[in-house]
Amino acid sequence: MASTESTAGRQGWDAGVPRLAVALLLFVTLIWGSSFLVIKTALEVSGPLFFQGLRYAFAALALGLVAAPRFGRLTRLELGIGVLTGFAVALANGLQALGLESISSSKAAFLTALYIPLVPLAQLVFLRDRPGLVAWIGIAMAFAGSVLLAGPGVDGFDLGRGEVMTIACAAVIAVEIVVIGAFAARVDSRRVSWVQLVVIAVVTFAAMPLNGEGVPGASLTLFLCAGGLGLGSVVIHVAMYWAQRRLSPTRATLIYATEPVWAGIIGRIAGDRLGTGGFVGAALIVASVGLAALRRAGGAADGKSPAPPDR
Repeated sequence: MASTESTAGRQGWDAGVPRLAVALLLFVTLIWGSSFLVIKTALEVSGPLFFQGLRYAFAALALGLVAAPRFGRLTRLELGIGVLTGFAVALANGLQALGLESISSSKAAFLTALYIPLVPLAQLVFLRDRPGLVAWIGIAMAFAGSVLLAGPGVDGFDLGRGEVMTIACAAVIAVEIVVIGAFAARVDSRRVSWVQLVVIAVVTFAAMPLNGEGVPGASLTLFLCAGGLGLGSVVIHVAMYWAQRRLSPTRATLIYATEPVWAGIIGRIAGDRLGTGGFVGAALIVASVGLAALRRAGGAADGKSPAPPDR
């Protein structure tokens, strides 16, 4: 009797695991979507580079406490990939934060999501892997969406400094994904992530004088925003690692594609307004992201979906 109850309990748990994995990944995308507004709030009391450096210093410390036993087996390849991608993500996050100084959090979220349809272009440039028809359609939709989203209203289109910075951020993220993808099977993701986080923090702090930034005064808002996103990065890493082993690549990647939707909803609640052209542009970008997500998931040969980088 006890054995039967135990078996039934395990079966009930197993049946609920996919739903829990889906809920966890939706929570991950919700955190990503809200991060744009959190960064926007933090920039009211801090320079963009100091905030990003502090955020990733918190994240590196937290992940170090969680995954320290693994670090003794760090390889040269993992160190090299972590340093290289750390520089790339530091550049991307710096561009994103600078862009958020002059555009809304919703617009930044949708433009940052361009990294997904831009991945095929990065593969073409660095790996000589020609995109197929579906990829080109997604790229065209993403380009049209970004043009519409950049328009301030009925007066015309204006690709300003904030938009340019954010699109450049998306391009750097796309290149970083291609680099990680080329070596993913040969490295431990947690060790590479920790090296990456440390490099991001160091590089971002070191770049502050180039942007004319000083250290801001003590602020509870700054501490909560940086600490919250930093700890959130570790929670996201652990949640993604657990959930992706229990979901198909297609389902996981399509869940990731909802990130800009969450950001748009949160931005709307906070008072962001995109206008008709911006709304149509955002819809085109989301459609291109979904198209690219299906393409990437369908091409995953190892049964694991390609996870977006921490942002």
